[in-house]
Amino acid sequence: MLATPKSKFEPRFIRHSLSVPEEIPAFAGTSLTPSTMEPQKVAGAVASRPLVIETGKLAKQATGSAVVSLGDTVVLATVVVAAGRPGADFFPLSCDYEEKYYASGKIKGSRFIKREGRPSDAAVLRSRMIDRPIRPLFPKGTTNEVQIIATVLSIDLEVDPAVTAMNAASAALMVSGAPFAGPIGAVRIGLKDDKLIVNPTYAEEETGDLILTVAGTLDAITMVEAGSKEISDEKMLAALELAHSEIKKICELQIELKKKVNPALIELSVAAKNTEAEKAVAETITAADLDTIAGTKKAEIKSAIHALEDKLLTKYAAEITEAKFSESELKEILNSHFEKNMRKNILEKDLRIDSRKLDEVRPLSAEVGVLPRTHGTGLFNRGETQILTIATLGGPGKAMIVDTMDKDYHRFYMHEYNFPSFSVGETSRRFGPGRREIGHGDLAERALLPVLPAREVFPYTLRVVSETLSCNGSSSMGSVCGSTLALMDAGVPITRPVAAIAMGMVTDKNAEGKFTTHKILTDIQGYEDFAGDMDFKVARTEKGITALQMDIKVKGVSTEILKEALTRSTVACDTIRAAIVAAIAEPRKELNKYAPLIESIKIDPEKIRTVIGKGGETIQKITKECGVEIDVDDDGIVTITAPNGEAGEKAKKWIEQIVYEPKVGDEFDGKVVRIMDFGAFVEFLPGKDGMVHISALAPNRIDKVEDAVKVGDAIRVKVVEVDAMGRINLTRIIDGVEMQRAPRPPRPTGNGGRPPRRF
Repeated sequence: MLATPKSKFEPRFIRHSLSVPEEIPAFAGTSLTPSTMEPQKVAGAVASRPLVIETGKLAKQATGSAVVSLGDTVVLATVVVAAGRPGADFFPLSCDYEEKYYASGKIKGSRFIKREGRPSDAAVLRSRMIDRPIRPLFPKGTTNEVQIIATVLSIDLEVDPAVTAMNAASAALMVSGAPFAGPIGAVRIGLKDDKLIVNPTYAEEETGDLILTVAGTLDAITMVEAGSKEISDEKMLAALELAHSEIKKICELQIELKKKVNPALIELSVAAKNTEAEKAVAETITAADLDTIAGTKKAEIKSAIHALEDKLLTKYAAEITEAKFSESELKEILNSHFEKNMRKNILEKDLRIDSRKLDEVRPLSAEVGVLPRTHGTGLFNRGETQILTIATLGGPGKAMIVDTMDKDYHRFYMHEYNFPSFSVGETSRRFGPGRREIGHGDLAERALLPVLPAREVFPYTLRVVSETLSCNGSSSMGSVCGSTLALMDAGVPITRPVAAIAMGMVTDKNAEGKFTTHKILTDIQGYEDFAGDMDFKVARTEKGITALQMDIKVKGVSTEILKEALTRSTVACDTIRAAIVAAIAEPRKELNKYAPLIESIKIDPEKIRTVIGKGGETIQKITKECGVEIDVDDDGIVTITAPNGEAGEKAKKWIEQIVYEPKVGDEFDGKVVRIMDFGAFVEFLPGKDGMVHISALAPNRIDKVEDAVKVGDAIRVKVVEVDAMGRINLTRIIDGVEMQRAPRPPRPTGNGGRPPRRF
């Protein structure tokens, strides 16, 4: 009888009555070489914060593990290298950044679910940042499944833990023995008061002009991610150079740690190409054949590729039947030859697949007001890439509440990017947004944030959705342009239009792996992206850069190359911006008629309780009777979101009356709400009443209050006194005349002015 294993990674054991093999083979998916190293540690500093990298103490069954501490922020990164996956045609690397609420001494805000579950958008973005600089540094063709998990154990709530996780992932790879061409270091750069800051605090990021995350090796930069408030190219390049100087220090620490550990080298499985298939393609497909693969449209290029595939499959049908090689092997090798030929044409002839010049942007068109009932729409076309972006306006109460490990906040501007399979002429199952879609949405959001109006002058919540209807390269940058169009069409007063472009690069290397030549490409299309060495996305206004993102397939690029790409992007963005301005020169002066109207009132924070009322009774009554939404900030800003001006004005007037402080001489139309022997109480503002003495209710003397008014009567009143206790005395006004209080009868003159004694 087999015992139940404690873990899926522990093999079942067999009772002693059965024979037990001396060695039990590892299950597929387990670590090739569990760590047996002794604890080791190295220490340095980043921006005056102590940086400590340790290994050998935690997670000993992983292939490699490292704990990186930056001040009070502590991240554990583990690496597990499994056996090669037979038949894999890609590198199965997975990187996960795991938020742990306990790291900040916090319990998740949900009332029903306290366990960490689906990763937040922030965690997805950080997972991508770990993956992007690491993936190109593994041997090409690796089929081993490699899993990297960065677990945040503690955070200081001052500095973003993302770069610490990236450094921890690299350190874990260095001590694992995997043939990783690292290390990489990562650092964050801020800009405040025109001064660059290494690893800025959250407070410095919120008030600064730049948030830049850079990863790189000792020799070059491998990844860039940035959002900025229209800063210049020169300032951005200075930030990149500062980042790389800090990265070198972090890389040197990891090299020191690896020397101390001296891990055994792991030999990875690299997919070998079928030599017979290679020979068949080389003998059949000539350079002239490969040059026929060209065209301005993806369908033309695909058609030319399929024609060459058919040529191969027809010629080698017998060999395929005999299983000397497969159809997929022939197609894969043909694609490799096509990409090499395309790169060669660019490097040697400046000839692109669609015959454009290296710095030429594809044909552009832009349109607004495409849909009848949406608040704002923009349709942007660049070549075969087509993006439809829709902007929706809502009140402050529609903001998204974000509950993460390190901070809670409200998102008043959201950009979402969708990439359905029909946009590339394919079919697939839809499961919701993937990592790529979340990443592209975040990039476009960062690109527009610097030009959005301040909430004090435009208190709307904005949700912008970019639908990729057709894609042939850089749909993410197309969504930035579409968002600019949609926001201006909706009447959102952005300061300047934002244009965006994707720059590419093709390189040639010598035997030592160093660049001998390179060519920068403007506005890369799909095939150039797949076969190229760099995808450098730039969003900018006429004033400066608002967002950057760079991914590469080589082992790094210099700041000189980045400077060249930035310079070229300026010209391209000017061209795109002209197309945007031709469609809509500036934001519309008025909001779309279907957009909600928002009114804002500033009240004394002490009056917030009065506006809300007991148990929310007052504010609920206003929202119900006026058909509006009301949001009240702690600083006393009351925001009314109404379907039309009449409803908004009614609610605004109601609130103004509630918080109004009456002054002597003010006149109101009121209603009698209570009658006493000595006078009537009149409600003259919502929740406010005053007393009209019996002597001030009628022009003549009356014996009873009921002789002048009854409960429910509407009368005109004037404030005559506000006493020290806040009580309000009123007088009635009839036909514009104040009903003065009748004079008291004179006192008797005898007995010293005292009333006579009665017996």
